[in-house]
Amino acid sequence: MMEHQQWDSFLAPYYQAVEELKVKFRGMRSQYEREDMHSPIEFVTGRVKPVASIINKANQKGISASKIEEEIQDIAGLRMMCQFVEDIRSVVNMLRNRQDLEIIEERDYITCKKDSGYRSYHVVAKYPVQTVNGEKFVLVEIQIRTLAMNFWATIEHSLNYKYSGNLPEDINMRLQRAAEAAYRLDEEMSLIREEIQEAQAVFSRKTDTPDSK
Repeated sequence: MMEHQQWDSFLAPYYQAVEELKVKFRGMRSQYEREDMHSPIEFVTGRVKPVASIINKANQKGISASKIEEEIQDIAGLRMMCQFVEDIRSVVNMLRNRQDLEIIEERDYITCKKDSGYRSYHVVAKYPVQTVNGEKFVLVEIQIRTLAMNFWATIEHSLNYKYSGNLPEDINMRLQRAAEAAYRLDEEMSLIREEIQEAQAVFSRKTDTPDSK
């Protein structure tokens, strides 16, 4: 595998991609707010996979150092959180219509959840960054999910780390039940979506008025 300095050079475009896309996606949310419209994007986070995790994944999948760039799709990762399940489709369509990235793969784990109960929509895109050596395309994985899905996934990830991927059966069962409960919550929120959005709009206007400060 690469030396420390080589890793720094290798990962630099990924850090650049994550930072640029966070700014762009957050800018999209701000545009909705300026137009006094509901934003399908609640918030955006991003990260570059640690070197140790990249090496571990490459070893597990038998990926050589020369193939890491093209075969590990989530070195650069972003998460776009939504309030409602319906917002996920809106965000995916927005990504499809963007001219600054090329979607090369989509994985719908909402319609077809994983056995663990995991739900999310994954988009793998090719994104161009400008470097001193010219334009470079890097792969970026974008996960779009609701706040409830994200809460569950965060807990599940922590437990999987604790048990090295071998969850005790009782915890696994409870996680699956929790996943279904989280999805039922999303479904209930969707049924009163218009009421929620109206209430949020009223609250936002009230807190933005000078008299409320």
